[in-house]
Amino acid sequence: MADNETEKEAEKAVEQGLEDVAKAATEVADAAAAAAAAPISAKKGAGRTLDFILDVALQVTVEVGRSRMTIHDLLQLGQGSVVELEKLAGEPLDIFINGKPVARGEAVIVNEKFGVRLTDIISPEDRIETLEQAAG
Repeated sequence: MADNETEKEAEKAVEQGLEDVAKAATEVADAAAAAAAAPISAKKGAGRTLDFILDVALQVTVEVGRSRMTIHDLLQLGQGSVVELEKLAGEPLDIFINGKPVARGEAVIVNEKFGVRLTDIISPEDRIETLEQAAG
């Protein structure tokens, strides 16, 4: 009889354990559903990582200089023509990301290809100021 009571107690303990596991699983499922429905900015840890945007392509432009000319002068250009730029020799090159200035640098050659060594990163404050000036 003692064995029978021990078996019943063990079965009750197992049933209680299974109920606890089922309850915990339901709570986890509810939390997962709530997290999936929440906006990205509200999700815990969303501000700590930028992994979700690391594969976004950006246009990088390096500007050696600029020049203005009339259509007449443009039509006169041919092979060997020289276009004079407003920038002086030795001045830093301007580096733009998606058309916005972000840095300055100098031309270098790496493995027989042109490259740019960054010499000055434009501060976020200066970038914002530039954007505000452009806006109006």
